[in-house]
Amino acid sequence: MGLGRHLIIEMYDCDPIALDSIDILENALVEAAKATNSKVLWHKFHKFYPQGVTGVVIVAESHLSIHTWPEFGYAAIDIFTCGTHTNPWNALEVLKSVLKPKRMSVLEIKRGILTFEEEVEISDKSAKTLYSVQSP
Repeated sequence: MGLGRHLIIEMYDCDPIALDSIDILENALVEAAKATNSKVLWHKFHKFYPQGVTGVVIVAESHLSIHTWPEFGYAAIDIFTCGTHTNPWNALEVLKSVLKPKRMSVLEIKRGILTFEEEVEISDKSAKTLYSVQSP
């Protein structure tokens, strides 16, 4: 299973008001972190002018981050959690309900595989691919 799971998420055609609101995004990412069953340590967000927000929530088990481009309806999101008690996919559900993307892609990377073989799972709504990379 590895030490952690890292979701790299691209959300498109999102609610532009939510994408440009530091308050909405900060609340959403903190709630998303809690939904993973992680312990929130601190968070920091910054509003850009004329638009866009960047932010990070540091959890004991790693982090969640977001960068938004409201003018394009786009959000780039990372959700990285460690430990068997966490589930990063729960955070994705929280963020989908707030940002309301019309389409998205999700790449899940298993981090800290302590063997010679590493599995990377790539998934989206229509396909799932699994491949292995052998260490030399």
